[in-house]
Amino acid sequence: MAQSPYLVSALLLAASLVATQASAAGNFAATDLAAQVRTQGFKCDKPLSATKNEGASRPNEEVWVLDCEDASYRMTVVPDMAARVEKLGD
Repeated sequence: MAQSPYLVSALLLAASLVATQASAAGNFAATDLAAQVRTQGFKCDKPLSATKNEGASRPNEEVWVLDCEDASYRMTVVPDMAARVEKLGD
């Protein structure tokens, strides 16, 4: 069965929008998490990315890996509490 060129274009556009939104959400998360990490005394002048660890996360407890220019951190974020921060590497 032949695909309509309009259908193919619509599907490609939808996939592009989803990828763009995911990228924007990752950038927002990196900026937000970097601000949190700095308030807790860690260095993160230039956040590069933030990746949620779905396997380690639980309801009301999200685990993220924050990559900064100068360090990487594993953060456990719980609403209304300070994040648990573990510096990775070194």
